Amino acid sequence: MLFRSRFLLLLALAALLAFVSLSLQFFHLTPVSTAKNGASSKSRKRVMPEPVTEPPVTDPIYEALLYCNIPSVAERSMEGHAPHHFKLVSVHVFIRHGDRYPLYVIPKTKRPEIDCTLVANRKPYHPKLEAFVSHMLKGSGASFESPLHSLPLYPSHPLCELGELTQTGVVQHLQNGQLLRDIYLKKHKLLPSDWSTDQLYLETTGKSRTLQSGLALLYGFLPDFDWKKIHFRHQPSALFCSGNCFCPVRNQYLEKEQRRQYLLRLKNSQLERTYEDMARIVDVPTKQLRAANPIDSMLCHFCHNVSFPCTRNGCIDMEHFKVIKTHQIEDERERREKKLYLGYALLGAHPILNQTISRMQRAAEGRKEEVFALYSAHDVTLSPLLSALGLMEARFPRFAARLILELWQDREKPSEHSVRILYNGVDVTFHTSFCQDHHKHSSKPMCPLENLVRFVKKDMFVALGSSGSTSYYDACHKEGF
Repeated sequence: MLFRSRFLLLLALAALLAFVSLSLQFFHLTPVSTAKNGASSKSRKRVMPEPVTEPPVTDPIYEALLYCNIPSVAERSMEGHAPHHFKLVSVHVFIRHGDRYPLYVIPKTKRPEIDCTLVANRKPYHPKLEAFVSHMLKGSGASFESPLHSLPLYPSHPLCELGELTQTGVVQHLQNGQLLRDIYLKKHKLLPSDWSTDQLYLETTGKSRTLQSGLALLYGFLPDFDWKKIHFRHQPSALFCSGNCFCPVRNQYLEKEQRRQYLLRLKNSQLERTYEDMARIVDVPTKQLRAANPIDSMLCHFCHNVSFPCTRNGCIDMEHFKVIKTHQIEDERERREKKLYLGYALLGAHPILNQTISRMQRAAEGRKEEVFALYSAHDVTLSPLLSALGLMEARFPRFAARLILELWQDREKPSEHSVRILYNGVDVTFHTSFCQDHHKHSSKPMCPLENLVRFVKKDMFVALGSSGSTSYYDACHKEGF
């Protein structure tokens, strides 16, 4: 009861903080200046946000609540916002799967009892939940690349299996899909009512949680869609690198980053004592507990308001959780400072960014296929993308996080195309490394497409210190790294 009361109190606090500052999810944006002395809206001067960083997170409980991403009635969103003379041309959506059951369990403890069936009278709920289940039952003849056709289309186990999407995860993406539908379809008419298969590009990894998350978002976006028009491609790599996954230098960056993480853990005596105490409680060696990644299971307990496990030796409690979560925050802070992860991210994200700009360029030329792209992915997909784009202060991707790249055409100058970058509904275009200064000499609320193209084709390699490299292959095989 004490844990439940503390949890409810923390939820109320998080709701209050979110109400006071809706931009806490990412950056504090500079507001548009207000007109004075009866000045008309046309005379107002728009103030572009200066590149700033989010306030440092010091409260591990509040950070964990943000990570849970508990579904709410409404969410602040800046997707689709542009002056009236701009036309939306294409949209590219990258999502992390929704809330899931842990991938690991704490040794010698009872698994958290969470129901992974979809039940109408259980919170969180969405008005389209029953219709989603009914529609998934009709999808057996859908066109999915192998091995996706063997995966269930929605979660259905009374006791969740490891890594399985929960009802919370389904609702999170039904909400995402409905939000994008209201903006991109109802407002901007991105797709015609008789849209065709080739106007969508859908890709997911081979995990049930990513396929199901993608389907939930798609159903919110296109309710009762025609299954004959849906084709999900399978991506074997979490980096979505397709045929360009072999990259020795990227792997070397990752090894150095993992070494940094290991050394940081060694320096944290409080963390080590916490692991030792938790290992004593569950009666396993400390190394075994650490290898079981207890924070994954603890986050599930926390997000679903399930008490942490107890044994005859005692209980794992909130203090253990806070120590591990605080270390994660410190690890992210040092990761930004050391910048080893940035090298990994630039090479890890290049293939999918290169594919995206190619799709954008085709759309800018007037081609109508693949105007809506959806990649249903993981935290290890979005995190490199955020870092590669220069969004170094972005928080670790929460459940159902969304990163969106929009392509716009200026109707007054049809040959000019621009992009907007949004993370969890917040416009972060002018926080990207390729467009940080553009707003200082332009009144447009977006970034020229050529800036993004130049960044992917050239500047990403310069950022790696690979000025002599003119291709992804050269940067991946650079000698003497």
